[in-house]
Amino acid sequence: MPRKALQTLSEPMYYVLLALTKELYGTEIMNEAKRISKGRITIGPGTLYTMLDKFYTAGLIKRTSSGLATKSYIITPEGKKALREDYCRLRTLISDGEEIMEVAK
Repeated sequence: MPRKALQTLSEPMYYVLLALTKELYGTEIMNEAKRISKGRITIGPGTLYTMLDKFYTAGLIKRTSSGLATKSYIITPEGKKALREDYCRLRTLISDGEEIMEVAK
């Protein structure tokens, strides 16, 4: 059975959705993802706008303004659900590995 689109998020996708729990425009999204990840994640404009288009098409985010120079975005309830599901998936991965990693010391 094929995997549903955006069923699991890449690390940059996860941080972009985290950033979009508040209304932001492009540069702010990139800066916030970098801040939240403590500098581990750097997203360029091309990657960001491709990601935003996928999120928008999937209903995970919505545009909140469409001025000539900037477009702002925010996460939707469906996006929050996807973010929560991925958060829980990541917690399960950690939990599953904890005992094994302790034994492997």
